[in-house]
Amino acid sequence: MAIEFPEEIHALRQSMENILAVTQPDVLRTQIAELSQKASAPDLWDDTERAQAVTSELSHRQADLERVTRMTGRIDDLEALVEMAQEDPDEAEEVLAEAETDLASLKEDLADLEIRTLLDGEYDERNAVVTIRSGAGGVDAADFAEMLLRMYLRWAERHGYPTKVMDTSYAEEAGLKSATFEVQAPYAYGTLSVEGGTHRLVRISPFDNQGRRQTSFAAVEVIPLIEDTDHIDIPETDMRIDVFRSSGPGGQSVNTTDSAVRITHLPTGIVVSMQDEKSQIQNRAAALRVLQSRLLVLRHEEEQAKKKELAGDVKASWGDQMRSYVLQPYQMVKDLRTEYESGNPQAVFDGDIDGFINAGIRWRKNQQNAES
Repeated sequence: MAIEFPEEIHALRQSMENILAVTQPDVLRTQIAELSQKASAPDLWDDTERAQAVTSELSHRQADLERVTRMTGRIDDLEALVEMAQEDPDEAEEVLAEAETDLASLKEDLADLEIRTLLDGEYDERNAVVTIRSGAGGVDAADFAEMLLRMYLRWAERHGYPTKVMDTSYAEEAGLKSATFEVQAPYAYGTLSVEGGTHRLVRISPFDNQGRRQTSFAAVEVIPLIEDTDHIDIPETDMRIDVFRSSGPGGQSVNTTDSAVRITHLPTGIVVSMQDEKSQIQNRAAALRVLQSRLLVLRHEEEQAKKKELAGDVKASWGDQMRSYVLQPYQMVKDLRTEYESGNPQAVFDGDIDGFINAGIRWRKNQQNAES
């Protein structure tokens, strides 16, 4: 069946109009101009952290603008290609074959770009702090937690997103009890927040001498990193701060001073540990920032719960038991909410999870629309 290119191009342009209405290129250009001015300030690098934040945001805003501009240009090029085929019947077959390939590529890339327009939550634009904790399943669960850490770090690497492992707690035999890392990119929280929940792994255990099949679990928590404008004040009397010596796998010391910091928020019982930084002061500041982020999310969840209570909505959280990774007796990774699946678990563990994330974002938006 021949492709109706005029209809297809019209549909592409309509999708592009929706994207442009959300991304607002004129606003992006204004933001880029303001950030460029800040980036060119002679005293910018007097504050390294601030300088990195400005240059990173500038880079991402420029990439956002380039992405929508390039997409509009590609649709124009496709239309020109189809017109060329109509004007030159001798070359029409070859040109239309090229146009068909371009159309398929455009549809796929436009669908990915549309995902960004669905990220309109209050904190979606923030950096993300991800914590992975091993659950039931003993050493297999700890190994699974380490596999998930690698998966997310590889995903970020594929996209060029800077990451920073903030804390790791190693298990006795292998793997991790827990790990916390930050992903530094616009919309990192909105993108990764659909990964929050319980992950399940089924495989032949490499730690079982009898080669039995083992099911293990790991929990993934995703929170937005707070900003200075959030104003989450924590009284000193609400915190217990402990210092200890950082350690690596097997209990080997990686630091000869008590620079690692653990903060316990007494009213809620939330515990945050940090050992990535070189000094106790830096670790304390990093731990406090993550604690503030968690309290911000808690406050937001309490507000949402109150609204649902008033509306008579008692539905459970959508994030629990959200994905299964099966390596035995068959090979399959399946999201239990969206039904999205992959028959290549190795690619998934190597960071190829965009399909799962995009399906999760669409699913979440549909859930929100259904509840509103």
